[in-house]
Amino acid sequence: MPSAVASGMQSVVERLLAVRWIEAAARFAVAVPFLISGISKLFDFPGAVAEVRGLTAIEPALPLAVLVIVVQLGGSALLIAGGRLAWIGALTLTGFTAVATLLAHSFWLKAEAEQFLHRNIFFEHVAIAGGLILLAILTVKPSRARG
Repeated sequence: MPSAVASGMQSVVERLLAVRWIEAAARFAVAVPFLISGISKLFDFPGAVAEVRGLTAIEPALPLAVLVIVVQLGGSALLIAGGRLAWIGALTLTGFTAVATLLAHSFWLKAEAEQFLHRNIFFEHVAIAGGLILLAILTVKPSRARG
């Protein structure tokens, strides 16, 4: 009997995940932090430059802030739009997340009082990057999701 229950539950889950708007909502949910961040930086560009400068200590910070905005908005747009090019958005945001995490949250370089916070943020960003890579895989090879 347990296998029949599991089979029935799997059938329900498969039907639910096949609903087109759920996939779109999931892509939006993954992209929305990058989208909000990019829009916020666009409307407060001096703040974006200050943030880049403060988190990375890279100069000149202005061109890097422009690049961050373009990557966040462009990657989000491709991911949200879906289709054959969603993988480009997912991998672009993965690369951004990896670089930003290494530059801004390298917990091993932080003062002891800050290490706990930055270690948590670092590994949360690792999880986000993993999810983005999985989205790219599923976009390029959707048949992998079916088994």
